[in-house]
Amino acid sequence: MTEGRIMRRTGFLYDERYLLHRTGPHHPEAPERLEVAYRGIKEAGLLEKLVLLKAVPAKEEWLQWVHTPEHIAQFRDACVACCTEYTEYGHPDNQVCHESYEVALLAVGGVVEMVRLVMEGKLDNGFCAVRPPGHHAEPDQAMGFCYFNNIAIAARYLQRECGLQRVGIVDFDVHHGNGTQKAFERDPHVFYYSIHEHPTFAYPGTGREFERGAGEGMGYTLNSPVLPGMGDAEYMALIKRDLIPAFARYKPEVILVSAGFDAHVDDDMSDINLSTEGYSWIAERLVELAEIHSMGRLISVLEGGYSFERLPELIKNHLEILLGK
Repeated sequence: MTEGRIMRRTGFLYDERYLLHRTGPHHPEAPERLEVAYRGIKEAGLLEKLVLLKAVPAKEEWLQWVHTPEHIAQFRDACVACCTEYTEYGHPDNQVCHESYEVALLAVGGVVEMVRLVMEGKLDNGFCAVRPPGHHAEPDQAMGFCYFNNIAIAARYLQRECGLQRVGIVDFDVHHGNGTQKAFERDPHVFYYSIHEHPTFAYPGTGREFERGAGEGMGYTLNSPVLPGMGDAEYMALIKRDLIPAFARYKPEVILVSAGFDAHVDDDMSDINLSTEGYSWIAERLVELAEIHSMGRLISVLEGGYSFERLPELIKNHLEILLGK
């Protein structure tokens, strides 16, 4: 350990049951994503430095903080009725199997458990290697491989169970987190920031600069769209221009991160050219923001990232930065 650097108590949520959510052949959001990531972390010798967590199922009442009862029931029923290996739920993007509902409960529950441990001071920060991802899931529908919005439910937990008044969410997935934005667009107690490929060129077509919230939440949504072909320099400039001063004003009590690694130059999911070093720079800035404003409390939750070659490296680096290596 470098002199003067303190290793943080960093939680790592991983559970082999997340692999039971099967999405069919050639689907990018596949169980292998987590398998290769976990193997990379293990081979790097990080497991013994992390506090390892297993998932616990979410309570259904937590889901209703963000999602409608109709959506919850329809998703559950679709999974229960699935008697083949996988089936389509509402859209070809959303492939589910019989176990998908229970696995989605484990994803939400695991993230909330990480949040609880950080808020109780038992961990300094944490990374949640979960699937299915969540930031596209809207209150009343699944979208973009996402069924329940893990990060949005975690934010509601912080509000309702921990009494926080200022929750900061940073979303650096290459696709805009439409579901998270929609959940909080009228809520001044959650600040949502997203940097992503410009919606003219990328799914789901939301996340323009003029989308700033509504009603009492006006000004608490901030989007930094990035044009195709851009990379490290543009991300650094936008984060310095937009996110850092916004959080200096807002002073979030905890920071939640939708950690999508699909903006990497080697990831075929986008036309953005972030480098491995660019991703590390982002993680370093987020840790600094948490130290300045949030007593170091930062919880990252896996969203996108589909390059089996790059994902292990990117998550390993992210964890090392959380640890303080």
